[in-house]
Amino acid sequence: MPREIISTDQAPQAIGTYSQAVKVGDTVYLSGQIPLVPATMALVEGDMEAQIRRVFDNLQAVARAAGGELADIAKLNIFLTDLGHFPLVNEVMAAYFQQPYPARAAIGVASLPKGAAVEMDAVMVLGG
Repeated sequence: MPREIISTDQAPQAIGTYSQAVKVGDTVYLSGQIPLVPATMALVEGDMEAQIRRVFDNLQAVARAAGGELADIAKLNIFLTDLGHFPLVNEVMAAYFQQPYPARAAIGVASLPKGAAVEMDAVMVLGG
């Protein structure tokens, strides 16, 4: 099955040896997004809520570039340097997603690229 590389300037450009997303059939694998502002490639200014919102905005931009929306995400992985922020992730996520919610994992990690406090990646299925 052929692979299609997804790329958009509405989300941060890859800062390593990866693509923003790869589409295989109706499945799109979205690479991890940290709270980088696409225009500056710097971490968003503000509090933890601003970081979480920026990550969701980045994921949404890549999902749309692939022909989908956040509602098409089947699996969401959340990486936090402090699991104490998990209730805030739930609160902000409710502004971006409606039921039925995607399957999800939340993982505590020691550190993330560029000093980010949150990173998320996802698997999206189109045409659902």
